[in-house]
Amino acid sequence: MRIHALPPGHPGRRRRSARQPMGRAGGGSPNGGVARPVSAAGCPAGVLLLLLLRAPFLQMETFKHCTLTGLGEGLDFQSFGNESISYFAYGSNLLRERIMLRNPSAVFLTLAQLLDYKLAFGSHHGKPSSSWHGSTATIIHSPGDEVWGVVWRMSPTDLPSLDRQEGVEQGIYIPIEVTVQTQEGKTLKSRSYQMTDYVLGLPSPQYKKVICMGAKQNGLPVDYQKKLDSIQTNDYAGPVPVFDEIEAALSENEITKE
Repeated sequence: MRIHALPPGHPGRRRRSARQPMGRAGGGSPNGGVARPVSAAGCPAGVLLLLLLRAPFLQMETFKHCTLTGLGEGLDFQSFGNESISYFAYGSNLLRERIMLRNPSAVFLTLAQLLDYKLAFGSHHGKPSSSWHGSTATIIHSPGDEVWGVVWRMSPTDLPSLDRQEGVEQGIYIPIEVTVQTQEGKTLKSRSYQMTDYVLGLPSPQYKKVICMGAKQNGLPVDYQKKLDSIQTNDYAGPVPVFDEIEAALSENEITKE
């Protein structure tokens, strides 16, 4: 797998510390999955040119550091009529009510799996999420494993909101492009996110519950749902405002259905 960074000075590129050590280079996945940053801007006249930096995916022994380097090349991103993009969600955004809190244009497109990756939970620089009070989901290159998720179709106008939700400006996650496989065996390039500079940890019970609800809501494979159910948590029992918002949205939807 390769990670491509935006060139210096590009508005979509976040600053990275020069003190970060470089990890050991790892191999790409056989499914051709590629991690590439994608601009949040629209595409005037259907044309968007990006100059990108290229580097091999850095497999992290301790999963703490990831560094981006390389040479520039062009990139095409997945779009639908230049009016929407596909986004592969594998964490809390599996749940419809969660993603639509901040990104109302999201529409379910398909279930999909990312091959040769596994789901993990981490805290950026060892600091737990202030929203979820624990570690949050990311993906790690792991040959033979798979991560199931939902591909949402979204308007580019929601990308700034999605980036804010993922903490892109703070350098917590970077937007990447992955190649996922649908249940029908088709491949699809989608936007997703990957955490950088993190330490593995446990999610809060509330965060885990949202992921499990999303998996059940969308009918992810039963065996994968069982894996999600078995995830250990940090037993946090305090307030989680975003979880309250999600529960309120779920309750409102239930009332609407009646």
